[in-house]
Amino acid sequence: MTDLFMNTYHRLPVTFVKGEGAWLSDVNGNHYLDFTAGIAVNCLGHGYPALVKAISAQAARINHVSNYYQSDVSLAFAEKLVAACAPAGMQKVFLANSGAEANEGACKIARKYSFKKYGGGRHRIVTLKGSFHGRTITTLAATGQEKFHQNFGPFTEGFLFVPPGDIDALDRALDPSSVAGLLMEPVQGESGIIPQEEAYIKAAARFCADRDILLMFDEIQCGVGRTGTFLAGEAYGVKPDVVTLAKGLSGGVPVGTVLGGKKTADVFEVGDHGSTFGGNPLAAAAGLVVLDTVQKPQFLQEIRRKGDKIQEILRSWNHPKIREIRGRGLMIGVDITVEAWPVLEASLAQGLLILSAGTHTLRFLPPYIISDNEIGQALNILQQVL
Repeated sequence: MTDLFMNTYHRLPVTFVKGEGAWLSDVNGNHYLDFTAGIAVNCLGHGYPALVKAISAQAARINHVSNYYQSDVSLAFAEKLVAACAPAGMQKVFLANSGAEANEGACKIARKYSFKKYGGGRHRIVTLKGSFHGRTITTLAATGQEKFHQNFGPFTEGFLFVPPGDIDALDRALDPSSVAGLLMEPVQGESGIIPQEEAYIKAAARFCADRDILLMFDEIQCGVGRTGTFLAGEAYGVKPDVVTLAKGLSGGVPVGTVLGGKKTADVFEVGDHGSTFGGNPLAAAAGLVVLDTVQKPQFLQEIRRKGDKIQEILRSWNHPKIREIRGRGLMIGVDITVEAWPVLEASLAQGLLILSAGTHTLRFLPPYIISDNEIGQALNILQQVL
């Protein structure tokens, strides 16, 4: 049956039929402990009762409304999301379907902001080497990893890559005569779970503010509580001009959002942007449950505690095949001395689902509701596999 699908994924040999909490079951009745959460999507695990109830109830009311109108649930979701991001300076939101679509919207905001204020020629967007911003032609152009660029050019022009952590290189790149925005992940996900240094983020914020260049945080993977604060950028004490969110925001229902602050909230005008499924009532109903759950201080504290617990256990092994452990909250990368993919395969055979990020990095993105006992079970399997 897999021959029906285009050959775009390196799939592991398993087909799932049901999930509950941090567990998935396959067609043969085997059970697997999920340390991936659908790549940071199923943040509340599988079959979360409040999420199931909200989606079911909404499906019986309205599945979709054209953006010529608005639904009550989408309005409630937008209000709650903007309020959740208000400490970061966000004032308005555009609702979309995916992270790539959200980042496309952010790039359009940066270019229009600059064009309206300064005229043409000031359109470049700086991103970081090792970044990942999506798989559309424009978000591939913004992605600072050459392996994703092969065979798909020519790309949208106007993107410039700088090495993360190099403040001098960033200073040189942020030329106010040609640059409209800086798009960066506070914690890079696809390149191996790499948090940016606080000094680097603060320097970036200072450069952008002084030169009227938009600071845009891509929090598609690291946002919505994943790192132990609702927005990963909160840990740095800076306020960006744009934030993009997706993945875990609706707990498994497709969603993407672009949030704008004081400079950017009103850049888009009627006809500038759109998304057929943006603001979908099912996604909004699910998103309300996620926001009601994840924003609670005690819940975020538990994310931090569980993440610390995972890192402490891994470090206690002093394992010769582990080179480095890093991350924040329940977003953890482990560099190993052997190739990662065979470890994924062997872990699957033992009932554990984990991710890779590059050739030699394991990536852990477990659901927030995972228990201490389940963490212990998962890491016991991993230790045996290694």
